[in-house]
Amino acid sequence: MLAKVISGAIVGLDGAIVEVEVDISSGLPFFAIVGLPDTAVQEAKERVRAAIRNSGGTFPMRRIVVNLAPADLKKAGPAYDLPIAVGILLSSEQVSADTSDTMFLGELSLDGNLRHTNGVLPLVALAHDEGIPTVIVPEADAKEASLIEGVKIIPVASLAQLVSYLRGDISAPEFKAEAVSAQTTLLTASTDLADIKGQEHVKRALEVAAAGGHNVIMCGPPGSGKTLLARALPSILPPMTNNEALEVTKIYSVSGLLPKDTPMVRQRPFRSPHYTISNAGLVGGGHFPKPGEISLSHRGVLFLDELPEFGHSLLEVLRQPLEDKVVTISRAQGC
Repeated sequence: MLAKVISGAIVGLDGAIVEVEVDISSGLPFFAIVGLPDTAVQEAKERVRAAIRNSGGTFPMRRIVVNLAPADLKKAGPAYDLPIAVGILLSSEQVSADTSDTMFLGELSLDGNLRHTNGVLPLVALAHDEGIPTVIVPEADAKEASLIEGVKIIPVASLAQLVSYLRGDISAPEFKAEAVSAQTTLLTASTDLADIKGQEHVKRALEVAAAGGHNVIMCGPPGSGKTLLARALPSILPPMTNNEALEVTKIYSVSGLLPKDTPMVRQRPFRSPHYTISNAGLVGGGHFPKPGEISLSHRGVLFLDELPEFGHSLLEVLRQPLEDKVVTISRAQGC
């Protein structure tokens, strides 16, 4: 029997719909995952097998083929564990439910519990844009997912709980979104410009830069307070709007840097990479593209301490984002 479950993949900072197709047919026991999966997705076979058994289900000892469509899009990360498990349960007729309007996201542990998954926020935003009304996420990610209005969030603690819900044994544990507090955990230690004595001309320059969104170069002998003043710049920047906070939160969600107790980033980021950083670390990229320091400092401050020590190639890759206000990554494979 063929079963189809909707999930999503992170492509850069955005999401893409992934349809998880599961076919179980007669034959010798076999389990294959196709559709350009990385190692973490391939290892889902063992996690899903153990999770189904430890959740009271029966793992079918037959020929199982899982296709992650579209097949030309590279799939990375453990977020496909839950949709693969649900697809196997549907295809083996252990569960009978209509999942055509539901997106499934989550990593499974061997005992069937659901773990935190990176990139939940942009994937829920994708579901909203694609008209998918319901998203099932790990319980630990419910607050983050609820930041997107207009989508029904169902937090699930374990695969057994999800199976009971799909069978109709329990009602949907819908998550009630709470008001996100403006006071959240700071991403970095904060220094207030008002606490710095002296250097009035430099503080005036920082105020002008903060008001107009300008770049600043500070030159002077060691110990004159350049780094301290730079670290104080976020303290005089205006508070982020809700849209700006969502933009920053999506970036940190994809990067896996979102604090556990902070569903939304309210503090303006301050990033200070070392001059030995690589091009991909600064601008972003990699085999599976990830945000770099430029993107992580979006709506905040990117502080390049000891600027002359940065390599020529690093300064060159900075030029295009500074001119175009957009980070463009050209790769031989992928997007």
